[in-house]
Amino acid sequence: MPRFAANLSMLYPELDFLDRFEAAAKDGFQAVEYLFPYPYERRELAARLSANGLQQVLFNGPPGDWEGGERGLACLPGREAEFREGLLRALDYAEALSCPRVHVMAGLVPADVEREVVQPTYIDNLRWAAAEAGKAGRDLLIEPINTRDIPRFFLNRQDHAHEIAEAVGAPNLKVQMDLYHCQIVEGDVAMKIRKYLPTGRVGHFQIAGVPERHEPDVGELNHPYLFRVIDEVAAQCGWEGWVGCEYRPARGAVPGGTSDGLGWLRTLPRA
Repeated sequence: MPRFAANLSMLYPELDFLDRFEAAAKDGFQAVEYLFPYPYERRELAARLSANGLQQVLFNGPPGDWEGGERGLACLPGREAEFREGLLRALDYAEALSCPRVHVMAGLVPADVEREVVQPTYIDNLRWAAAEAGKAGRDLLIEPINTRDIPRFFLNRQDHAHEIAEAVGAPNLKVQMDLYHCQIVEGDVAMKIRKYLPTGRVGHFQIAGVPERHEPDVGELNHPYLFRVIDEVAAQCGWEGWVGCEYRPARGAVPGGTSDGLGWLRTLPRA
């Protein structure tokens, strides 16, 4: 089976964020991911990782004004300086946390602007960011996100993400393949895994049940089958990444709700 990372932004919502590291380790996770590390000191996060024997495998670059509705800056003309400043800050955190990859959110296409108008800005920003990440020994990730959850998000489809990666031409620019978003936008998920994983451009997977975004054993996707597909293709192409559990526990913030909902994980065969 693939290796699974707990997404601490969504799992264990009944606990303070810094207490979620211990909870994830107790449930058997060996790695974590989350949205943003920036509200916390680097040394505090590193201490939580070390104390619980966890690896940090992913987090996002600064998204702009998150509370104001921004979801990334990479595609926004006129915000290049802010994007660059944020990316360098993310790389500082990645160094402190020994995190091998950083996801940069594309951002929302401005109202009354066509996607094609902002794509050159997106590509230019990614080309610069990938070069900086490469100097630091990190991978840079881009993620297609469905427009039901985030209307007007620039990047929505797997084929578009891979076209962008080809256009940028940096070996450390990878695609973050979230099967939840992929199913909502495109479907045919297993065949997309078979198509894109061997390219070497898939850097990370994420999962959640569709459509409610709860545990992956509920909904319209057959995740055990998809895990077997990932295993099969990974064995052929040498992929050794992680699958992030980025879902909202169905029991919400009820104490123990996340742990009680991990039956899907406990019943999987171990690698």
